[in-house]
Amino acid sequence: MGKEKNVREKKQTIFFLAVLPIIAMILLLGIGYAGYGLSVEVLMLVSAAVAAFIAVYLGYSWDEIMDSIVGKLSKTLPAIFILIIVGFLIGTWEIGGTIPMMVYYGLKIINPSYLVVTAFLVTAIVSVCTGTSWGSAGTIGVALMGVAAGLGAPLPIVAGAVVSGAYFGDKMSPLSDTTNLAPIAAGSNLYDHIKHMFWTTGPGFVICTIVYTVIGLKIGTGLETAAPENVGIILNTLDQVYDFNILIIVPIILVLAGAIMKKPTVPVMLLASAMAMFNAIVFQGFNLVQCFEAAVNGFKLDMVMIEGVDAASFIPEVARLLERGGMFSMLGVVLISFCAYAFAGALSVTNSLDIVLSKVMSHVKSTFGLIGATILSCITAVFVTSNGQLSILLPGEMFRNAYIKRGLEPRNLSRTLEDSATVVEPITPWTAAGVYMATTLGVPTMAYLPWACICYTGVIFALILAATGIGIMKIKPGSPYYEEYLELNKDTTTV
Repeated sequence: MGKEKNVREKKQTIFFLAVLPIIAMILLLGIGYAGYGLSVEVLMLVSAAVAAFIAVYLGYSWDEIMDSIVGKLSKTLPAIFILIIVGFLIGTWEIGGTIPMMVYYGLKIINPSYLVVTAFLVTAIVSVCTGTSWGSAGTIGVALMGVAAGLGAPLPIVAGAVVSGAYFGDKMSPLSDTTNLAPIAAGSNLYDHIKHMFWTTGPGFVICTIVYTVIGLKIGTGLETAAPENVGIILNTLDQVYDFNILIIVPIILVLAGAIMKKPTVPVMLLASAMAMFNAIVFQGFNLVQCFEAAVNGFKLDMVMIEGVDAASFIPEVARLLERGGMFSMLGVVLISFCAYAFAGALSVTNSLDIVLSKVMSHVKSTFGLIGATILSCITAVFVTSNGQLSILLPGEMFRNAYIKRGLEPRNLSRTLEDSATVVEPITPWTAAGVYMATTLGVPTMAYLPWACICYTGVIFALILAATGIGIMKIKPGSPYYEEYLELNKDTTTV
């Protein structure tokens, strides 16, 4: 009887109360983060508090709110664990020489006659192997911009090619934080997500290659081979620190083979990390303690203990290239995820997302409309929050059930999140990515924007596929999402 007295009558959630926390979140992030640089995590928790306060006003208890938040987090924990393992893997690949070897041979193939397309392809290769657009642009990208300056090539064009290559890798690498966040938000599988992106990113890659080749041939006349000093210094440093041989690329082969054979992600990554540690000890001269330190805290240059080599004398570009990885490096992304899902959980306890989405979906009559609405939401989120991670997490949470109810696999949603939020961020001048790319490459965002083809071809092909139905995966009997699809459609006349 006592328990029954504590049960409060729930008030109906009207549209105004449903949308109020979302408006509060947009204002807080738009003004607080974009305007004043306040912490995203704190602002998200304040937004969650607004949603929780409204839930309490509507008659929900604190226990019910917490159960909803925990429920959201519990579904994402396996994917978040993969994200932490990615940090583990990057640290071991750095100390084992896998990532440095890719960079080394990427720089080796620079050909001034094909400077622009080389800038795109080399940056893409390095970004796929490292999983970081910022890291590849800040290292190989900087070196390539130096080559372009030395040859007198148009810097905005080369910068656009570098940004395209960097974000191609950011989308397609299993080591990338956004590539891991998108399936977390949408509820899809990491490797299914990557393979599904080939439908939109593959054509974009081909177009970029053709465009940059044609442009490069036109501007290549008169360019002379004059690689800047930094390129030679980077190559010489990598040659001193690492012993490159065929076994160094085995970790990459293991990850690719695991993806092709659809093996469990975590065991494959741990196996690749173990191989990288073996390489670090046997070929690179590091010890097991240093390997573990790199796996947890990331590789540091002061670990290099080679006679006649002073790590303190390395140029900054080498530090930006090598000092990466470690499980701790992923905790910032994990923290943002936790805060975002605290907001989503507090919002969902009152079914606010469903109410807002039903209002949006009342104007969406087709797959094209749904994907278009997702793209518009992601781009709006990027413009307002200036944060690519939140612009993936929040629309992903909002649209997931809508995709499943319409019979579309979540990988369609995760692909759309990447086709919009991930690649729009670096061509938006006021975002962190836009500022970083402009500052690092020495070219204003609006100057390289027309040449960063990969950043808008994804949106174009996403809409084309949505209109034609090509490359759109449907939920079928036997699919892991089929039961959820039936549950969401149980009140409709047709299933």
